[in-house]
Amino acid sequence: MEGYLHLADGKTFQGQLHGGITEEGIAGEIVFFTGMTGYQEVLTDPSYKNQIIVFTYPLIGNYGINDMDFESKKPHVAAVIVHEAAKDAYHYEAKYSFTEYLKKWNIPLLEHVDTRELVKSIRQNGTMPAVLSSKPECGTSCDTLEGLKVQEVSASQPETIGMGDTHIVLIDYGFKKSIAEYLVRQKCLVTIVPYDYTFEQIGSLNPDGVLLSNGPGDPKELLAQLEEIKKVIQHYPVLGICLGHQLAALALGGDTKKMLFGHRGANQPVLDLKKNRVFMSSQNHSYAVDANSIAGTGLKVRFYNRNDQSIEGLIHEKWPLVTVQFHPEASPGPEDSAFIFEEFIQTVKYRKRREVSYA
Repeated sequence: MEGYLHLADGKTFQGQLHGGITEEGIAGEIVFFTGMTGYQEVLTDPSYKNQIIVFTYPLIGNYGINDMDFESKKPHVAAVIVHEAAKDAYHYEAKYSFTEYLKKWNIPLLEHVDTRELVKSIRQNGTMPAVLSSKPECGTSCDTLEGLKVQEVSASQPETIGMGDTHIVLIDYGFKKSIAEYLVRQKCLVTIVPYDYTFEQIGSLNPDGVLLSNGPGDPKELLAQLEEIKKVIQHYPVLGICLGHQLAALALGGDTKKMLFGHRGANQPVLDLKKNRVFMSSQNHSYAVDANSIAGTGLKVRFYNRNDQSIEGLIHEKWPLVTVQFHPEASPGPEDSAFIFEEFIQTVKYRKRREVSYA
């Protein structure tokens, strides 16, 4: 059947609709992902909660969906827009085709869309509310969109995985499975806790270090957590990834701002000022730390984006803090930045050996 994607800027894109939708349609923030592969990780990344994702590569789904590359237990996207979706899977590990997987989870797919023109519109006018509908006209819901809620994707209770002498508490704002798995491979004991865990609750777990995870939405929706995050930073080695990077900056007095269309892809070039080299990174975010806001906070820029000079990572002049806007676990994407985990774990072990207080 025919389907229609209505954007808040007034434009409508027509395509072939697969999957049922309600009479009101499916609402979400329209964003685009530029990677040629990695669609399975994108679909199941909690950071895409309630977003309508446009895949820019013209053919999506040819290697299917396997049992290993999920970033969470279920997909989180509101809907999917592609130029062409592969109906069959051509990989020996595939358990579902791309379209079968979306159908299993009742996620609408709009196919045969002019995705080049659609992405041009998003790049010009920014990410915006959109509605996927079976009707040629859009209702008033095209103009509004509720904020994304971290509590919808965060753990409801603590969970411990892995084993080892290094204990990392991972604060779950919507973490990707690959982050925890990377720590486990580095022989860490990882305790995953809900997003609203207090400093005292975290302290009762006796961690050696704390990881602030990625997650969906505007970091300023979590203003109530900033004081607790600040205490954590002052007492433990901390690694912040994506949303965690933004929250760390806010907690220490910095500010964040929404980007026009953000970074979503596996080919973002990042300059490491410490090592004086550029590497490629995987990213997924709409917000960035405001470079003009960190003066006097003790925060120093370590990483820059070479395309638009936005801040890609911070360190602190006093506390053992490192934050990155990109995804060092590289799922999907290049593995150039995996050294971030290694540096973090080395810092944690050094502090543990010396028993230094960073209060």
